[in-house]
Amino acid sequence: MHDSESSARLIAAADAERRMIERALHDGVQQDLVALSVRVQLARRLATSDLADALGLLEEIVGDVHDTLDRVRALAEQIYPSLLTSQGLPPALRALGFGVRTDAETVGRYAPEIEATIYFCCRELFGEHPEQRATVSLRPHADVLHFEITRVGDSRDLTCVRDRVEALGGRLTIEAQPSDGVRIAGAIPLRAGFREVEDDRFHAPVNR
Repeated sequence: MHDSESSARLIAAADAERRMIERALHDGVQQDLVALSVRVQLARRLATSDLADALGLLEEIVGDVHDTLDRVRALAEQIYPSLLTSQGLPPALRALGFGVRTDAETVGRYAPEIEATIYFCCRELFGEHPEQRATVSLRPHADVLHFEITRVGDSRDLTCVRDRVEALGGRLTIEAQPSDGVRIAGAIPLRAGFREVEDDRFHAPVNR
């Protein structure tokens, strides 16, 4: 059952995420734009006295603008990946570096909150190290989307992952694996938030 403690943790995690975004905007993008504004003003002054230097500076500014745009795009992808919106879970997970096992004919598009929950659970498990060996299996069955993640590497606090899944009426199990690995199996009702996953459905086999 999704209780008040897990709700509070989800709210705290969302607030922390917003603070991270604010810092990234203030310390990154905002500072970049301020520097660009200063350099544009300098280029404008140079244009009246040394056109060659002004043109050279403008070329540098163009490069800086492209770099800033790249940082804005990277931040936007961190907030919510465009690939998840446009193409769904399998392509977005592969872009993270996961191997994805699924039946392309049966795994389609789902409610945004379901896709986002599974995507961000996977990303939470790997942090900044998607190169770690990992496989994600996806399987819809009896109005429930089952997913299984197998990974190796350092252990992480999975409380946030569990809270995300249970917030949609889903269930999550976590099992230690040989060779410093972990297996995470979850199930989310396709009408997320309307009912909890029944035990027999939750334990249905994950597609191989």
